[in-house]
Amino acid sequence: MPIYEYSCKACDHVLEKIQKMNDAPLKDCPECGKPELTKLISASGFRLKGSGWYETDFKGGNKQKAEEKKDKASDCGAPSCSAPCVD
Repeated sequence: MPIYEYSCKACDHVLEKIQKMNDAPLKDCPECGKPELTKLISASGFRLKGSGWYETDFKGGNKQKAEEKKDKASDCGAPSCSAPCVD
């Protein structure tokens, strides 16, 4: 969701608010209570919610296969060593 920045013309209070894109802009200043808020134009910020936004979420299948290979390598019966086993 986008993070919008507002400034009050009456008291110069500046605030950030997380809002949906289709939400109406804020009008009343939380500091002085006057309907003098204006939306500022600034670098946009947003928050990612839900699953699928992290690197590990995209690599779930490959990570599982890599762990299976690691388990197979450790079960090959060879004496302990630092080199991986090859099939």
